[in-house]
Amino acid sequence: MIKLDPKIVPLKMKRDKLLVLNQIILPARTEWIECTDEIQTAHSIKIMHVRGAPAIGVAAAYGFYLGVRKLINNGKKPTMAALQKIKNILDASRPTAVNLFWATEKMIQRAAQMIESGIDASHFLLQMYNEAAEIHEDDAQRCMNMSVIGADYIEKLLKKKTYKILTHCNAGALATGGIGTALGLIRVLHDRGKVEMVYADETRPYLQGARLTAYELEREKIPATLIVDSMAAVMMQKKMIDFIIVGSDRISNNGDVANKIGTYGLSVLAKAHKIPFFVIAPRSTFDKNIKSGDSIPIEERSESEVLECQGHRHAAKVKALNYSFDVTPAENVTAIFFEDKVGV
Repeated sequence: MIKLDPKIVPLKMKRDKLLVLNQIILPARTEWIECTDEIQTAHSIKIMHVRGAPAIGVAAAYGFYLGVRKLINNGKKPTMAALQKIKNILDASRPTAVNLFWATEKMIQRAAQMIESGIDASHFLLQMYNEAAEIHEDDAQRCMNMSVIGADYIEKLLKKKTYKILTHCNAGALATGGIGTALGLIRVLHDRGKVEMVYADETRPYLQGARLTAYELEREKIPATLIVDSMAAVMMQKKMIDFIIVGSDRISNNGDVANKIGTYGLSVLAKAHKIPFFVIAPRSTFDKNIKSGDSIPIEERSESEVLECQGHRHAAKVKALNYSFDVTPAENVTAIFFEDKVGV
């Protein structure tokens, strides 16, 4: 079993509060944000204290529990109308990551079962906590399963002594409930002695690659080199990349993949240079209700994220466009690694 540095976790749950690692200020400082209800949890998701599709889902599940806890502590009955209000607050925090809606739907369905059974308030709350904790533990196991499945597939497909790998954004332990998706697979390969170098895109404008992926790789002593996003093409041209591995925030029914902005461009470059382009994500990221990537809602975030860096403006007095995600068509994806199989 791969052991993680205990500091590389995105959240910690106590009975009365959710502690969220403030990923906005990593790696400069380590700060934990306390969330005691669904409103504070939704805020932390929205402003990206916690980010990464699986971690967002886990945080939302705990936020739902905290919302129910506040309801019961205020002497109110957990009716379906009240629970739907909690769900709506959490669902509104981020529009693209489907794991969020998957988690809150699981929570409200479990709550509906308990309301129907007439369970008392204390047992109701305990079951809500247990359901959220199960979602968390389940994600950790899914991360391990898909990472092993993906690593096995890559070793069979690309018979090399070691690999030079490119990844984008952060899809590690900080983005999940376990060892990560893309970085989880990299951790498995590293454990097998198969990683020569991991090249991490800095991932403008929020710098998740520079701040978070590099931070995780450094702490786990995995060989790592940071590159600017626009350098990926020349790295491929120089045959410095064996394969690309990324996570996903939503996968449509036809296999189109929504992920951090810049992913689509990497897939086009990979196709042009005949480099395998892999996606790794849990089944909760697969949205069978969306036919194709054209229907995936794409979050547009504040222009200040592009115009400023840590509160300091570095751009001229112009407007900025800030799509947070893009969609990679299925035809550009070599394979998708799920926790139970490889989709090709």
